[in-house]
Amino acid sequence: MKRLLIVFVGLLATLSFSSCGYNTMVSQDENVKGKWAQVENAYQRRADLIPNLVNTVKGAAEHEKGTLEAVVEARAKATSVTVDPSNLSEEAIANYQQTQDALSQSIGRLLVSVEAYPDLKANSNFQELQAQLEGTENRISVERRAYNEAVQEYNTTVRSFPNNIMAGIFGFKQKGTFKAAEGADKAPTVSF
Repeated sequence: MKRLLIVFVGLLATLSFSSCGYNTMVSQDENVKGKWAQVENAYQRRADLIPNLVNTVKGAAEHEKGTLEAVVEARAKATSVTVDPSNLSEEAIANYQQTQDALSQSIGRLLVSVEAYPDLKANSNFQELQAQLEGTENRISVERRAYNEAVQEYNTTVRSFPNNIMAGIFGFKQKGTFKAAEGADKAPTVSF
């Protein structure tokens, strides 16, 4: 009888501790999903600005047809890649980031090519779009950082004892984070 009581008390203590851990993991998982939605929202804002940017440049820079087509193609690829919030794995995040980085590079090439068109650079519509793009890039950076912080907190909880036991039982897995772009650790060479 005494042995049964000890087992019962031990089981009760384990369940009470584990439910607290379970609830924490659920809460943090939902927080990560919410932060992910904000990342997607920021990237969608950028994608929504691109057609206006392309149309503004198209009218003033007829010789940039190839660059404009590359931007449109990169936008189509970037908006076609989605990540299921229940599967925010390292691979899924890396794939998503790769297509978004390709879009960023094509936008960068477009903005560099615009330097050859002083009338376009002086165009108030273009200036406004460029300012909105810059602001959106800042928003993307902020949202990615917030997402990474939420994932770090979640992953720490999921990996900590005794939560790691409950995480395994209930299927809570570590989530992926955004990484710095390849080569970001090297300073660019500037020469005059």
